[in-house]
Amino acid sequence: MDLLPTSESPTLGRRVGFRSLKLVSVAMEEPLPEEPVGVAYGVLENGLTYYVRTNPKPRMRAALALAVKVGSVLEEEEERGVAHIVEHLAFSATKKYTNHDIVKFLESIGAEFGACQNALTSSDETIYELLVPVDKPDLLSQAISILAEFSSEVRVSAEDIEKERGAVLEEYRGGRTAAGRMQDAHWVLMFEGSKYAERLPIGLEKVIRTVTHETVKQFYQKWYSLSNMAVVAVGDFSDVQSVVELIRSHFGRKVPLSASPLVMPDFPVPSHEEPRFSCFVESEAAGSAVMVSCKMPVSEMRTVRDYRDSLAEAMFHCALNQRFFKISRRKDPPYFSCSSAADTLVRPVKAYIMTSSCRERGTVEALESMLMEVARVRLHGFSDREVSIVRALMMSEIESAYLERDQMQSTNLRDEYLQHFFRKEPIVGIEYEAQIQKTLLPQISPAELSEFAANFCTTCSCVIKIVEPRARATLEDLKAVVSKVNALEEDRRIPPWDDEHVPEEIVGDKPNLGIIVQQDEYPSIGATELVLSNGMRICYKSTDFLDDQVIFTGYAYGGLSELSEDEYISCSMGSTISSEIGVFGYKPSVLMDMLAGKRAEVSTKVGAYMRTFSGDCSPSDLETALQLVYQLFTTNVEPRDEEVKIVMQMAEEAICAQERDPYTAFANRVRELNYGNSYFFRPIRISDLKKVDPIQACEYFNKCFKDPSTFTVVIVGNIDPTVSLPLIQQYLVRFLSLSLPHMEYLILSDLIFPVQGGIPRPTESVLQFNRDDLKGLPFKFPATIVREVVRSPMVEAQCSVQLAFPVMLKNTSMMEEIHYVGFLSKLLETKIMQVLRFKHGQIYSVNVSVFLGGNKPSRSGDVRGDISVNFSCDPDISSKLVDIALEEISYLQDQGPSNQDVLSILEIEQRAHENGLQENYYWLDRILRSYQSRAYNGDVSVSFKIQDEGRSKVRKDLTPQAMQQALQRVLPAPCRKQYTVVILMPQLSYLKFVKSLFLSRSSGISRDAKILAGAAGAVVLAVTLWRYSRSTLTS
Repeated sequence: MDLLPTSESPTLGRRVGFRSLKLVSVAMEEPLPEEPVGVAYGVLENGLTYYVRTNPKPRMRAALALAVKVGSVLEEEEERGVAHIVEHLAFSATKKYTNHDIVKFLESIGAEFGACQNALTSSDETIYELLVPVDKPDLLSQAISILAEFSSEVRVSAEDIEKERGAVLEEYRGGRTAAGRMQDAHWVLMFEGSKYAERLPIGLEKVIRTVTHETVKQFYQKWYSLSNMAVVAVGDFSDVQSVVELIRSHFGRKVPLSASPLVMPDFPVPSHEEPRFSCFVESEAAGSAVMVSCKMPVSEMRTVRDYRDSLAEAMFHCALNQRFFKISRRKDPPYFSCSSAADTLVRPVKAYIMTSSCRERGTVEALESMLMEVARVRLHGFSDREVSIVRALMMSEIESAYLERDQMQSTNLRDEYLQHFFRKEPIVGIEYEAQIQKTLLPQISPAELSEFAANFCTTCSCVIKIVEPRARATLEDLKAVVSKVNALEEDRRIPPWDDEHVPEEIVGDKPNLGIIVQQDEYPSIGATELVLSNGMRICYKSTDFLDDQVIFTGYAYGGLSELSEDEYISCSMGSTISSEIGVFGYKPSVLMDMLAGKRAEVSTKVGAYMRTFSGDCSPSDLETALQLVYQLFTTNVEPRDEEVKIVMQMAEEAICAQERDPYTAFANRVRELNYGNSYFFRPIRISDLKKVDPIQACEYFNKCFKDPSTFTVVIVGNIDPTVSLPLIQQYLVRFLSLSLPHMEYLILSDLIFPVQGGIPRPTESVLQFNRDDLKGLPFKFPATIVREVVRSPMVEAQCSVQLAFPVMLKNTSMMEEIHYVGFLSKLLETKIMQVLRFKHGQIYSVNVSVFLGGNKPSRSGDVRGDISVNFSCDPDISSKLVDIALEEISYLQDQGPSNQDVLSILEIEQRAHENGLQENYYWLDRILRSYQSRAYNGDVSVSFKIQDEGRSKVRKDLTPQAMQQALQRVLPAPCRKQYTVVILMPQLSYLKFVKSLFLSRSSGISRDAKILAGAAGAVVLAVTLWRYSRSTLTS
């Protein structure tokens, strides 16, 4: 079965380019190049490796990295956590920069902390990453000089350690959640008997609290050798050699910190024939889960045969995942989700990992199903159809990569070179890789795929672990499952896979072309607007950012806010239930196979005030995506007992998981306090699920996507109108009735008589709302100061803080005020970070968020919402840190920010704006917001211009004084007169509780909050090992 199209459209030139790529003739033992292709690569005399490549995306930006083959596995017992501490200190102070001046300098040029300057530490490596502008003289040179400072001139003093210790401790505390404890335990079990088991990158709390600067300095000088490092520079610079010379200039004079650099030691991981078992009980777990991991030595990819094996391995996991998904959608499934993957966890070891999430008391059944399916593959293999589907999926992926070979992000290329340095992964160039994959993929047989199932054998260094919130299964239960499946496999009593029938076409009877009744051009934004005969409005913008991307979103006003409380519970579940049944006319498991080899997906959402559908596809698969939209509007979803039962089980498990999560009480109280106790904001409980009427839920969903005349659709991407417009006419347009608008004109033009195509418009309007008449959500911010503590049972002490202020934006100045709010939130985030982390060293990160989503999209009236400051910290100093944050905000209101503060915020925003102008999603969002803007009055280019002018005016006027005035205008002034603080704290013992009660009554400023349990929308946790194979521990 060939799932690749046989015919080609002359309008899709670059795609034809892939399809016409010639196959290559290669010998299996032919070696792959050791040096990377397409990049300036070399080694300086002092041992430093470099990679330099020019790449135009994003424009005038460079992605830089310093890669160091030093990780936590090199630490001695008294150094556990030091590799990560060094990474933190690098951004704190070096020989040239002090007091986090590196962070301040990078932000001053628009490189935001976290997003554009970051670092990570894992067991085997440390990586420092920068994304910097290069449109001004010397910026690239300065950025490379910072990496050079990291390599050998990080300052390690007693003062530096003390200032950073609190941030590292908070990062440590943040990892001690249920997910973190589960991952830690599995990591230790996986690598038992090796040093890796005892060297988690975050280290030990005792070491973090007490390690001396001498110990840290000794580790840094001992292991940070230039021969263990590489510099990567990928960006929009014209002269590669000049960048190489910059690297040579900044690094070439560096000498090793140690007189005789040490040879990097190997740390073997012993294999074991007998499987290891673990029943991990985690009272705060987000659900029950099963993990099966099988370790094996890492093998280098050196020849074409090795590359072919890697393709076959990827096909095996893909085919297995397809089966797992179909099993999860059967009647009474053994698990809600299950996946398989291979990953290199540490330098010498990779692992095959299966992970599933299941219902409580379901871990034994889930484990049996997982092992049974792998055994089935070993006995019977995959069918030709299964392999054809997987082959088409992989061919589609490499085709997309080939088409966008000149449009890759510099950060993605940088990551490829990092893997070449760390793992010796060959880089052969996308052109050759596309040719070789096109040649090899059709040659890989089902029998070859099946051979990889042997790597999941329980005698292959296998580790089997279950996670449960309460102890249900025993080790004996797990061992019994393994014995049972092994016996069935040995006796060949496992039947072959029985696949379900898959239709060939998504739309059986193709509709005829419909009519475009109006077309308007908006050259100022490069967009075209169409009004279709069924009332649907389409706006499309052709771009050349990505050759293989078209994205779209359609929206209509009117959503869940229009429902009564009695209707809300059932109808709010409509999207979830309908998605399980299949909103496009087919079960999700069947549709998955129908879309094999195509890159097209469509999703739906029903919100408070809008219903939306969104899609992402390849230009050549636009027809498929529009067919899905057609099916969405013409399919009536009818509830079936099997699917409804699965949805309700998953929802119940999610609610139970939320009730176990200590953060639930905190989140519920924040929502109740700041937005009121309306049913819309109230958490769903299990008792609410019993009230859900599946028929009512599906009927409401069907109505949400029934009337095309209520929808406006924005399409952005590589659109060829000569190909796209006929498809829009065929699948989105329909002319049904002589009562439709423009009929007289159409009759005179002899256009309507033969037409019957696209989405039909109902004879009566369905869910048609005027945006100004929508029901607003009832919410009101407290009028006074409220400070509360929510105490929740915890396995390990955690503390989360939210400090919130009400926001009121006046309708008369909305277009400018909305931009001021954006600048203010970034200013507050930057300044509070500087105070709480860089000055006091007591937090890891801070987030300032703006909520304005509770307002209906009316064109009149003021907008209400809130700005909230969120961070985690040591519970004992949480109130003190709140006061420090309030003091900083008060200072900004009274004295204003500095000129440099404002310049940095402006630069960060401008750089983000410049990057966005090169992205399809940015333009999609901008055009959607222009349609939904209060300024929209029929001409989208006018509202777009008004929004742009609002941004430009605010940027022009944004001085320290203007920012100060905005802080006084947008926030309560002074800020201490109206705010809320909610702090999540561990539940006290009885004696501590009595003491705290006495103290709180004495102070009169805080009270224990009522703990509310349960919330909807949680996703059952699927435990992974990625945290340690690529641990991101940000500086």
